[in-house]
Amino acid sequence: MRDDIHTKGVPVLCASCEARHRGVCGALNSEQLATLARSTRRHKAEAGKELVSDGGNVERFSNVLSGVVKLTKTLSNGRQQIVGLQFAPDFLGRPFEAESRLSAQAATDVELCSFPRQALERMMVEQPDLQHRLLEQKLRELDQARDWMAALGRKTAAEKIASFLLMIARNIDPAAGPEHRAAAFDLPLSRADIADFLGLTIETVSRQLTRLRGENVIRIDNNRHIVIDDLARLAARAGD
Repeated sequence: MRDDIHTKGVPVLCASCEARHRGVCGALNSEQLATLARSTRRHKAEAGKELVSDGGNVERFSNVLSGVVKLTKTLSNGRQQIVGLQFAPDFLGRPFEAESRLSAQAATDVELCSFPRQALERMMVEQPDLQHRLLEQKLRELDQARDWMAALGRKTAAEKIASFLLMIARNIDPAAGPEHRAAAFDLPLSRADIADFLGLTIETVSRQLTRLRGENVIRIDNNRHIVIDDLARLAARAGD
């Protein structure tokens, strides 16, 4: 057996994975991880690269290890609407569906751990804990989508921008933990994409970012790098 498959019973690929314990693979024991690792491919994708096409055949699923993935839906008129963002350790794909209903694109440089669809689906049948973990994650994504729908429908433009920044800050660094009180990151979307995602104009997005900076809620470096010294203060601006 290759020496990169096992280290004290756990595959090297998995032992060094920041997202493993919180992701779907956390439901697998070392033997199951080793089985999956034989067909696993860890790889990087540059910002802008399409990972999954809307309506395309799904051959592999992926765990997001780092970076941000943008999910879009193609409308009947050909226009694409951003419907969500994924972060580590989110699961990219929909089990038991051979055709994707969304397009997935690397919003930033991302690192993914990919494995054959059939291998994971077979393991899900054999391992109820894996099904349970994946169901939990998908239900969490559903809850987040509902919360986001409520935010888009009820919040002011200022609250929408603050909510967007808060979502990025809370999710972009999987190693930071839930108790971190400050954050710094590059915006994963252009201002045009942010406007599309939030149902605002580009001018409104720029105006609200400038307002948050003027109130010292955020700092902006080089037009894209966001520094938040007090997440609680940003959460208050978001109406949380």
